[in-house]
Amino acid sequence: MPAATIVIPTRLDSSRFPRKALADATGRPLVLHVVDQAAKATCADRIIVAAPDREILDVVAADDGPATAMETRLDHPNGTSRLAEVADRLADELADDAIIVNVQGDEPEIEPEAIDAVVAALEADSGADMATIASPFGPDQDPTDPNIVKVVTDLQGRAIYFSRSPIPFDRDRLGVSHRRHVGLYAYRRAFLPRFAAWPESPLETAERLEQLRALENGGTIAVAEFDCRGTGIDTPEQYEAFVRLRLRRSREQE
Repeated sequence: MPAATIVIPTRLDSSRFPRKALADATGRPLVLHVVDQAAKATCADRIIVAAPDREILDVVAADDGPATAMETRLDHPNGTSRLAEVADRLADELADDAIIVNVQGDEPEIEPEAIDAVVAALEADSGADMATIASPFGPDQDPTDPNIVKVVTDLQGRAIYFSRSPIPFDRDRLGVSHRRHVGLYAYRRAFLPRFAAWPESPLETAERLEQLRALENGGTIAVAEFDCRGTGIDTPEQYEAFVRLRLRRSREQE
């Protein structure tokens, strides 16, 4: 398993759940739960929490865990842009083809094995600029749901397209399996600043899917197959469900 730098971009100004990075009803801030999971990945050589907020940086710095804090600009439009700033700042330490993983700061249940899988996929495909995850649909998930992104790949396991529509279209009802896209990404360090510098592309605008910008500009995306079960936290209600899950696990271990 190659070594990778795991970057967790986060911020306090979240529209649907303000200050969720520091929500601590479990007794531990949410962002540190993400660090805990990322640290279990075999590939984890270094973990960086990248944020513009001094409160987040201080919480990470005061923790005894493996992560370091890096202050980033406030004006980033998204996590990928924040990641690109980190990649630029690490240019003297990391080779152009070094692997940087984007683990979102609201994924406290992310599987360490998924992180390893996406890194292994990028390492195995020397011609790929980045890698991501395709996962089978669960029994309670609907491929027609536009909130669940789908992905199709070529015979070499590289992404052809991502869509909110149920692709591929099974015209003759042959039983084609749909795969959902999981937003976990690994990048070559030198590719990140290029990706972030490209303007928003037409398909990206239409689907509201940033990864399409890479494909429209000729980038290549390796796709790892992994059955991801963890879900991100976007709302206070989802956080409350996570807290209940943690409390139940804690009681079971007593």
